[in-house]
Amino acid sequence: MIAKLVQADEDTVRDAIHRFNEIGLACLDPQWAGGRPHLLSPDDEDFVIRTATTRPRKLGRPFTRWSLRKLAVCLRRVHGRVIRTGREALRSLLARRGTPLRRTKTWKESTDPDRDAKLDRPDRPGQLEPPQPHRPDPRNPPVHAPAQRPRPPPRRAGRPTR
Repeated sequence: MIAKLVQADEDTVRDAIHRFNEIGLACLDPQWAGGRPHLLSPDDEDFVIRTATTRPRKLGRPFTRWSLRKLAVCLRRVHGRVIRTGREALRSLLARRGTPLRRTKTWKESTDPDRDAKLDRPDRPGQLEPPQPHRPDPRNPPVHAPAQRPRPPPRRAGRPTR
């Protein structure tokens, strides 16, 4: 009778009644499975972040910046450690840890001898130095536009004007 009322199988209803008799109202609390288990351990995640924040040249790779695809391939080929993850999972891990990859802007190589030192600096040097107040140039004062009269509202078609 109860099974027909709730449109469920009789075995399901019977199991729910027995479970209620055993533990009471706690049987109504949903037992969420939590989805697929994590494929990467916290140590693996830390290794991925360390690899992503290291310049590819320092790891013997022939390019200047990581892309998600290149980083995923590199992580699969690390000696002594197998890290298999997709690009989207890799992107979300990097974003969650606050180290998103930037797109490569050029294929050209720099000839600057201090290039590596400059690239290892923080992205925003203003974080290390206090911001400088704006000082207007006394030789070239700003030009202000002359005051303008407010424009009348546009005339609408089909309405009489006053």
